[in-house]
Amino acid sequence: SRPDGWEVRFDRPGMGEGDMEMFVAMPPGWHITTGPSGIFWDPDLTAEGDFRIEAEIYLFDPEGRRESFGIFFGGRDLAGDAQAYTYFLIRDGGQYIVKERNGADAPTLVAWTDHDAVVSWADREEGGANVLNTLAVESRAGTLHFFVNDVEVTSVPAGDMPVDGVVGLRVNHRLNLHVSRLEVMPLGG
Repeated sequence: SRPDGWEVRFDRPGMGEGDMEMFVAMPPGWHITTGPSGIFWDPDLTAEGDFRIEAEIYLFDPEGRRESFGIFFGGRDLAGDAQAYTYFLIRDGGQYIVKERNGADAPTLVAWTDHDAVVSWADREEGGANVLNTLAVESRAGTLHFFVNDVEVTSVPAGDMPVDGVVGLRVNHRLNLHVSRLEVMPLGG
């Protein structure tokens, strides 16, 4: 029961929506419980020029797994062989990464890096059922700025990487998440 208008692509060929546990509209936002890892997007949600993307993502018990999740942007040909996008992920244990996807290639732009801004499962309030992280990316004057919980964790020149295009979510396998907000805001005039 995928939300209206949303598309899904799994990393491994041959995987289908029957392999996913849940992806449903659950106001505010969407609930995703993955089987295989993949990307989730609404083709009408796009960003170009100078923009800010923000996503509020609640992580439920990862059961000891350190699988990553986050946002992508610059998406094009997402269902085809030439899929391309840039993605910004975090994982339990307090780390983030920035990567690109170009067809079958996925070069790393910023390797896994520890940062105190990332809230881990162990940081939740006693008896808490989840932890919240807000991820953001700003594209300004040819530079990409990456934020976790309003703290800039890194920046990179945009160069030739995919920046303008479809915006969505990237979620690795066997994660239980609630995304309460995913929005794009233009910056400047």
